[in-house]
Amino acid sequence: MIFHKYDVIVVGAGHAGCEAAVAAANLGSKVLLTTMNMETIGKMSCNPAMGGVAKGQIVREVDALGGYSGIVTDYTMLQFRMLNLSKGPAMWSPRAQCDRMLFAEKWRLMLEAHPNIDFWQEMINGLIIENGQVCGVRTSLGIEIKSKAVVLTNGTFLNGIIHIGEKQIGGGRAGESAAKGITEQLVGLGFESARMKTGTPPRLDGRSIRWEALEVQEGDEKVAKFSYTDTPKLQKQLPCHIAYTSQKVHDMLKTGFDRSPMFNGRIQGLGPRYCPSIEDKINRFADKVQHQLFVEPEGWNTCEIYLNGFSSSLPEDVQYKALQLIEGFENVKMFRPGYAIEYDFFPPTQLNLNLETRLVKNLFFAGQINGTTGYEEAACQGLMAGINAHKATQDEEPFILKRSDAYIGVLIDDLINKGTNEPYRMFTSRAEYRILLRQDNADARLTPLAEKLGMNVSERMEKLKYKIQAEQDIRQLLNSTQAEPEMVNDFLQSIDSAPISQKTKLHKLLTRPNLDIFSLAKCVPALHNLLDTLPADYIEAAEISIKYEGYIDKEQEQVAKMNRLEDVKISPNFDFHKLQSLSAEAREKLTKTRPLTVGQASRISGVSPSDISVLLVYMGR
Repeated sequence: MIFHKYDVIVVGAGHAGCEAAVAAANLGSKVLLTTMNMETIGKMSCNPAMGGVAKGQIVREVDALGGYSGIVTDYTMLQFRMLNLSKGPAMWSPRAQCDRMLFAEKWRLMLEAHPNIDFWQEMINGLIIENGQVCGVRTSLGIEIKSKAVVLTNGTFLNGIIHIGEKQIGGGRAGESAAKGITEQLVGLGFESARMKTGTPPRLDGRSIRWEALEVQEGDEKVAKFSYTDTPKLQKQLPCHIAYTSQKVHDMLKTGFDRSPMFNGRIQGLGPRYCPSIEDKINRFADKVQHQLFVEPEGWNTCEIYLNGFSSSLPEDVQYKALQLIEGFENVKMFRPGYAIEYDFFPPTQLNLNLETRLVKNLFFAGQINGTTGYEEAACQGLMAGINAHKATQDEEPFILKRSDAYIGVLIDDLINKGTNEPYRMFTSRAEYRILLRQDNADARLTPLAEKLGMNVSERMEKLKYKIQAEQDIRQLLNSTQAEPEMVNDFLQSIDSAPISQKTKLHKLLTRPNLDIFSLAKCVPALHNLLDTLPADYIEAAEISIKYEGYIDKEQEQVAKMNRLEDVKISPNFDFHKLQSLSAEAREKLTKTRPLTVGQASRISGVSPSDISVLLVYMGR
């Protein structure tokens, strides 16, 4: 059989693989997307939701850069919520419950509509490598397909083992076989590999749940979107529900601990710290008499339910008996039990900041193969790997986002410079510039960069220009218009805000912490008339930018200081061992990580401020 030679081959069609294929294809590469099953392209293996704390920011960033995850989410949304609204806007995080089946279908149809993307359904069990550079892939049938670059996005499939109690099944996901051959080949080439584990809860029959016993969790009245394109806005929503475990439930779960693969040593890989199994929760938090469970729909037209918070690898009979002790679940039926899955990953310190491996040229890793967890973390890595795989085939400089540019930059910088020995999940607390990296301004931060790259973002850029103009118009009116005391004092007193005694600029009033722009507009006709012509999300973004201007300026000053270190380049072949003034640990870590700037060197674990001073002195700074 004769195959075309491709520019980029993407192995795996999960969230990372789909975004990698789209990114490279949109830049002009001829892409082959390979998967073991065409029916599972873009499948939500675990929770049918996108976004969440810090993750929602990532989805917005992926969209701003021309990715598709935000578009697919908007088209398949069941419910929308903006999390952390009680906190400052740096913490606001959009989250959407999605229709699992529609999500995968939308991804596949969008990919199939792209003229630069071809597909091949078969296990890839080897790479073709010549003279230290990847040249293609080898399939389980022995077919060789050539390419200029390869992106591996294998998810949980590399030598995956599913654990349910004392039972072990080879597989990368329920009902799907594991991928073999790639780990062994890469280890033979000198790569370091390790094991991680993740888990998923049982799926339930919604017809067997006593819904009136559960708390209802409605979506937000004010529904937003993830994409900056003209995607549809959600018109109706499905509710989620909340249930609780009890001491009886915990006691029943404990009866299976002696058969738990997590407690008897059969699972060697480390699981996610921030998304523990139910047995791990009741073991680590023995003082808690109950744990909250989120009962989430899987789609508009299915009765299948996802029990968020009840991830488990206990024997199926123990899971079932424990479920029946939850109020509202007395007659519950399971579609399938929860399980844990153990799989190979490659510590990401073996990569460059463009996600290319150091040992093999033009070979890129993205997603759970790098030790991360979560659809959003995988998607953004896939996007960046796809962009950089294309650029590698064109001998162009890599595209790298700084920590001050995006949560994507924070994630990749953390992985490459610090590594991870447990599934890495993004949080707002990981970003030191989170006032700059808000969910409302991802387009302003990143879409101009995407346009410069050559991504297909013309629609997004047009909207961004309109959004920037809207903020300028609002600022101009606020700075040029003064409120008379009689216009606003009654309102100010109603919200316990000090009245004004003389004309005061609207800009100064808006900076008061308990005053929002829409309330102010009710008192000032000129402002009301302007806001009436603008989209609500543009107004909100402008208000945040204006109210938090002082904090934003301070963070930008910090960024400028850090960028001075980023501007001090280090040769890729620099010999750190010749600098005896560096600590022994610093010489070892710097030699292993090979930072390209002093700024990057400063973020490597084990490299102290005094070591950075030595580097700066040597570099003449």
